[in-house]
Amino acid sequence: MTLAANVPAERLEARRERAASGFAYALPALALILVFFVVPVVALLLRSVLEPVPGLGNYVELLGSSTYLRIFFNTFVVSAVVTVLSVAIGFPVAWMLAIMPARWSAVLFAIILLSMWSNLLARTYAWMVLLQRTGVINKVLMGLGLIDQPLALVNNLTGVTIGMTYIMLPFVILPLRGVIKNIDPAVLQAASVCGATRWQCLTRVLIPLALPGVAAGALMVFVMSLGYFVTPALLGGTSNMMLAEMIAQFVQSLVNWGMGGAAAFVLLVVTLAIYGVQLRLFGAGRLGQGG
Repeated sequence: MTLAANVPAERLEARRERAASGFAYALPALALILVFFVVPVVALLLRSVLEPVPGLGNYVELLGSSTYLRIFFNTFVVSAVVTVLSVAIGFPVAWMLAIMPARWSAVLFAIILLSMWSNLLARTYAWMVLLQRTGVINKVLMGLGLIDQPLALVNNLTGVTIGMTYIMLPFVILPLRGVIKNIDPAVLQAASVCGATRWQCLTRVLIPLALPGVAAGALMVFVMSLGYFVTPALLGGTSNMMLAEMIAQFVQSLVNWGMGGAAAFVLLVVTLAIYGVQLRLFGAGRLGQGG
């Protein structure tokens, strides 16, 4: 009787020891998160409510001004469009990489990675050259007779959307390729044998199975687009400013850390809310399958 009672107690003590040792191993990581993530966010929040005067005046001004709300609108619309375009273009590319012969797939995958690793500033300047009124794109369209006058593709949100979509594509293709490659081809073959058309195999089998990868890639692209700075600053115009540019202007030009901190904190809250909704819809486990 005594021996039987001691066994659960010993197991409980062993679990406590394992938990304590696991927590000790996690301390360095927790310290890094605290120093480099938690402390800066808290400092930003404090500055947003303490400067230039204590209170919520920065948030009232930020959310009550039509000018600032327009910048928020531009940011979220462009981020949403970039996300949709990236998924629409990235899905067939990822599917092609997953089903084509290994040699060709490796070559194309290496090209995508090299473009992703290339200097961001150089790639953005390249798009400035391509999209300008005398650039290759306008010349080709005019040569084909599709347009009579050069299109305005830079210094507006159109150029920002094109440039950001190109930059964000690898962040959709990479998780989607891994998910699609892990889908058993026998599932699609079984659907075909059962009478499903190619369109039904795509919409009712492949896309639902690849949905965790789509969700992971879309979330990554949308969140990164919300805070992107270089591409909107170079391809956009002052009349089409986005949120990252506004924050930089508050901090660098106006030296208004309170307004800059408020804008950054609003962006952080919105991003966490979107992530929470996606976790609610897909769950952390399914999102993790997209990596």
